[in-house]
Amino acid sequence: MRVALFITCVNDTLFPGTGRAVVSLLRRLGCDVDFPAAQTCCGQMHVNTGYREEGVRLARHFTEVFAGYDAVVAPSGSCAAMVREQYPKLARPGSRGAAAIAEVAPKVYELSEFLIDVLKVEDVGAYFPHRVTYHPTCHSLRGLHLGDRPTRLLKNVRGLELVPLPGSEECCGFGGTFAVKNPAVSAAMGADKTRNILDTGAEVLCAADNSCLMHIGGTLSRQKTGVRTMHLAEILASTEEAQ
Repeated sequence: MRVALFITCVNDTLFPGTGRAVVSLLRRLGCDVDFPAAQTCCGQMHVNTGYREEGVRLARHFTEVFAGYDAVVAPSGSCAAMVREQYPKLARPGSRGAAAIAEVAPKVYELSEFLIDVLKVEDVGAYFPHRVTYHPTCHSLRGLHLGDRPTRLLKNVRGLELVPLPGSEECCGFGGTFAVKNPAVSAAMGADKTRNILDTGAEVLCAADNSCLMHIGGTLSRQKTGVRTMHLAEILASTEEAQ
């Protein structure tokens, strides 16, 4: 398959290792992975804060950049949900933009979706000998409805002990600009999530969105808990040789 990596802004600027992990993993599974250098922001924060026209412009650019690929894989439930759920609402019905979105948007997948639904694989050959708990982020849980796809992949990682997270379906408090507009509420929600993580005794917190991991990780770090945060892609890309 000819696959494009949609890196997303947060990963490109703050967590480039996640993008490298996705490429390494997909190539290991036989995919021809490309990184279109012209890609930009998907427009999620613009649309969510009322800048619809800017969102329309970015959606148009996205469909131009990612046209022609068999699949577009994003290490982010949030940004994948933006393209699949919000893009169709931005274009005028019957327009060229609507046609372009209808062609590209259905081919955009969050990583675990692509692995399980498209490649039909649950054991990716990973090795990660640590106690891990998984946080299902809001967009992946309620937008994309990923269900148990990420945990099915984690359960097949050799050496990994997966422990359930109490209150897993509760928001961590990040929510993009929500954390900026409502910092006190956001911090309180993050504190609740941190307490639940510590109750698991996990060494590592895993999620499909680095934005949420960044938020939770800040609290874990300030409390000097010793718990690491890792994106799903980085765990799945790990091998015994790399340990």
